[in-house]
Amino acid sequence: MWSVSGDRNQVYLLGSVHLLRQGDYPLPAVIDAAYRDAEGLIMELDMDDLDPFVMQAAVNRLGMLPPGQSLEDTLGPAAYATASEAAAELEVPLDLLARSEPWLAAITIEQLVLTRLGFNPQYGVEMTLATRAKADGKPIAGLETVDEQLGFLDSLSAEAQRDLLLQTLAEGTEIESLMDELIAAWKTGDIAFLEANMLAELAEYPELYRSIVADRNDRWLTTIEGLLDDDDDYLVIVGALHLVGPDGLPEQLARQGHDVIQLESVTVLPVD
Repeated sequence: MWSVSGDRNQVYLLGSVHLLRQGDYPLPAVIDAAYRDAEGLIMELDMDDLDPFVMQAAVNRLGMLPPGQSLEDTLGPAAYATASEAAAELEVPLDLLARSEPWLAAITIEQLVLTRLGFNPQYGVEMTLATRAKADGKPIAGLETVDEQLGFLDSLSAEAQRDLLLQTLAEGTEIESLMDELIAAWKTGDIAFLEANMLAELAEYPELYRSIVADRNDRWLTTIEGLLDDDDDYLVIVGALHLVGPDGLPEQLARQGHDVIQLESVTVLPVD
């Protein structure tokens, strides 16, 4: 988490883990302090107005292959054989995803494996704070729409989508330990770990990195700078990898001349 100072307000940047377990709570106290100080919340998606039926319709529209095409056709024989072997090891029925584009198959498999381990979006940072904000009457706005967010994945080249799926499958057997390490680093603000073990791995796939992280950061930067001209304080919540590395929002805001400070779990914030 970072604090960015405007002329009359504070904008807090919180890196999120989208799925957590009940045992991962309580969250660091500084998150609660920033939430209480903020008059409004900004998330990747407008969570309090998110219609699950609209979202599922978007997934079906963007994530399903045209009639007559299959996941096997899209991947090619060699990649599909690798994917099938890895999916079998994870006990994931790859044939049930035969009509899915590779990016959707990757997301579906990752969520399935995480769900088995007790991870749930209801325990994720966004849903937790969105539920609280709704009860408290705090407004939530989104940085992008569902169609835009899914469109970034759908616009990936066939090669990049294949890489995403194969990487997801390859990490499946180790995902519990990977998530434990990620959450521990996230809770303590260990930026060096996140950059060396998460961001660097994604950066090995330049198209994935640009589409999923860097390009979206560039689009969000203008919106966040606009918040710094407001009178209200805001809590901005985006995926943790959007806040680390040279393309991360804190680094970009600092290069623009803004006062950016990383907060620690023991930081005490004033509450208006």
